[in-house]
Amino acid sequence: MKATIALTAAAALAAKVSAACFSERLGYPCCSGNEVVYTDNDGKWGVENGNWCGIADAPAQATCWSLSQGYPCCSSSNAEVWYTDASGKWGVENGDWCGIPTGSTGGSTGGGNVTPSNEQYTISGNPFKGVEFYINPYYVEEVDGAIAQMSDSSLIAKAEKMKTYSNAIWLDTIKNMQSWLESNLQGAQSQHQSSGKDILTVFVVYDLPGRDCHALASNGELLANDGDLARYKSEYIDVIEGHLKTYKSQPVVLIVEPDSLANLVTNLESTPACADSEKYYLEGHAYLIKKLGVLPHVAMYLDIGHAFWLGWDDNREKAGKVYAKVISSGAPGNVRGFTDNVSNYTPWEDPTLSRGPDTEWNPCPDEKRYLEAISKDFKSAGIKSVYFVSDSSRNGKKVDRKHPGEWCNQTGVGVGARPQASPVSGMDYLDAFYWIKPLGESDGTSDESAARFDGYCGHETAMKPAPEAGQWFQKHFEQGIKNANPPL
Repeated sequence: MKATIALTAAAALAAKVSAACFSERLGYPCCSGNEVVYTDNDGKWGVENGNWCGIADAPAQATCWSLSQGYPCCSSSNAEVWYTDASGKWGVENGDWCGIPTGSTGGSTGGGNVTPSNEQYTISGNPFKGVEFYINPYYVEEVDGAIAQMSDSSLIAKAEKMKTYSNAIWLDTIKNMQSWLESNLQGAQSQHQSSGKDILTVFVVYDLPGRDCHALASNGELLANDGDLARYKSEYIDVIEGHLKTYKSQPVVLIVEPDSLANLVTNLESTPACADSEKYYLEGHAYLIKKLGVLPHVAMYLDIGHAFWLGWDDNREKAGKVYAKVISSGAPGNVRGFTDNVSNYTPWEDPTLSRGPDTEWNPCPDEKRYLEAISKDFKSAGIKSVYFVSDSSRNGKKVDRKHPGEWCNQTGVGVGARPQASPVSGMDYLDAFYWIKPLGESDGTSDESAARFDGYCGHETAMKPAPEAGQWFQKHFEQGIKNANPPL
């Protein structure tokens, strides 16, 4: 029997290079190290260079059972299983049978566990409820790098805990989207097949033409012009749509274009770059809602800034009109709701503040009061689905800022509430607290000579020296985990 199957196996092997470890046949490289981040039926996985990699097992001992039958041992206990009989599990290497060492779980029986499933997941209600949250492997690697720079054992313990919590994966350039979207969708599907649980992955869609028009530190790669809008549609949104249609068996949340629509509410008249970007923000949102909002396993949340941006009565009223128009323009696509406090520091609750001169008469001086008010305004504006995801990654402690509009690398930062569904009793419209901005990634450089230097990053309460936006900021990370509330 084995001789017959060996012909098929040899032919198959001729069509592919022999893998140095199990992950290569699944489309992932082998790890150079051996730190285990995740284990499934295929084997042990690590993270290197922001991507999953397979950890090869030590070579099988020369005493494995197949030697007595005249066959060599397979080089890995996770070798692909080609045949099973009373003796054990057989693999094929170098065109010949080999015995997979006793006690191994073996590899898949061909093709791997990340082949897209034909199963269609459909989100009904709160997408964060009743699911397991996907762990961002790139962030795990960043935190490992941070730990390598630490000597304080208590701080290291806190940092290790950070690796166990989910946060969003930012698709902030076309290149990063191409690198990170499909690989993490595959990771979530593999996790699902291993655990049997539904795995929620959260991505931030963040590459509009003229992105972040009122700031310099986070300007994007696409400019506010027709050519770059066409690129945004064809090279970015269409590619995202294709991958989401392929990997449809697990739920996905999209946090859509932070700061963009809030800028249209408040900064069109004061900031020429925002006036130049208006057309592209509106067309970009309409396009992505039409494309992505019809996918049954995808829930989208539009960004609404934070309490000290749109919290005033006139801003909230105007916001209702802007967001209602944008959502309508994307029909028949659906929007689940809105996300607040993304990359910001405003506390969920701050009983020390009230409407008065210290808050410039803002009736919503914390995120809880902001969502309570704007939910009513949005419903009055005719928006039908009004639910929220609040970014709690950096608002556990009231920061040192002297003005609530300060947003760049604030000192006194602390990690906030852990990611969780339906976290507040009596607020059924709050879908989740979630870590959208990864703690430790800089808001912007403090180098005044840099092309993307923003004055806010040079203010008194902005931690310095700070690297460019998105780059790792060790000191800010360490302060954030020391000040975590609740403690790590």
